[in-house]
Amino acid sequence: RKFLNISHARKFMQTTLVANKAKELVESGRTASIREVYYQLKHSVPGLDENPFEDQDESNNVVVDIETATGAIREDLHLFAEPKGRLFGPITINDSGDSIDCMAMGTSGLAIPSIVDHYEFEEHSADFIMVVETSAMVNRLVEEDFHKDHNAILIGTGGQPARGARRLINIMHNRLDLPVYVFCDGDPWGYYIYSVLKSGSMSLAFQSDRLATPSAKLIGMTMEDIEEYGLEHVTEDLKGKPKDSGGPTKDYKRIHDVMEYDWMQKDEWQKQFQKMLDKGVRVEQQALASQSLEFVANEYLPQKIENEELLD
Repeated sequence: RKFLNISHARKFMQTTLVANKAKELVESGRTASIREVYYQLKHSVPGLDENPFEDQDESNNVVVDIETATGAIREDLHLFAEPKGRLFGPITINDSGDSIDCMAMGTSGLAIPSIVDHYEFEEHSADFIMVVETSAMVNRLVEEDFHKDHNAILIGTGGQPARGARRLINIMHNRLDLPVYVFCDGDPWGYYIYSVLKSGSMSLAFQSDRLATPSAKLIGMTMEDIEEYGLEHVTEDLKGKPKDSGGPTKDYKRIHDVMEYDWMQKDEWQKQFQKMLDKGVRVEQQALASQSLEFVANEYLPQKIENEELLD
């Protein structure tokens, strides 16, 4: 941004305000949520009639700009988002001197914070890490004791994974040398979640080495699962089919978009998307409940792991 360009003045002011606040936090050893920073800076310039920030999206975007300019992530700047994601499994984590047994967290699990680099792993007996897209499926696997029966660290992302969860997966994989399996819906949105976990997001491409896990593999759902497990009657129709008057929208547009990503150019992935388009359907994790509630934990996932039916 150019200081003498009047059209850049507001953004320049916002950038200096957020940068100064981050400097204060780092020097004082304190942390603040990005929501708290927004409210601290919303009316922060005496004598100024308009607010420096009208909504949190403005301050969030400035944080991203500072991350990009400095090569740091917001957690390095002592800024954090609300916790998102849960962890279950045979591992004990030391969090700032407190020992947390993740096998003794009931059905709620360990809430994954935004800042996890200080975690120390005291001991574990896990064989792999399984990242699960939906909260309902994590609940199912915990209820069926999948993490206990198969020595699995379960990480539920509750949809698109937050940075804290992505960073924790990266750290656990690198420090503990455990394979990472991703279990998501068989649709373009689920496959995008997998791609973010494996290759990183476009907006944070400069931090992919810290937030992505390149060796992660997809365990399901796949288009082949529909016939393999008799799920034809429990699929969902794709939305946004192209019409004579226009191009694809919704699911169909998302499929075409994700198909174009460089990291989705492998033949096996192109075949998945083409099968999805040809069938005109998507298949959710919960569709496996049509077999039985325990089917996913007792048969589907164990078979996939044993037979190494994984997409890379």
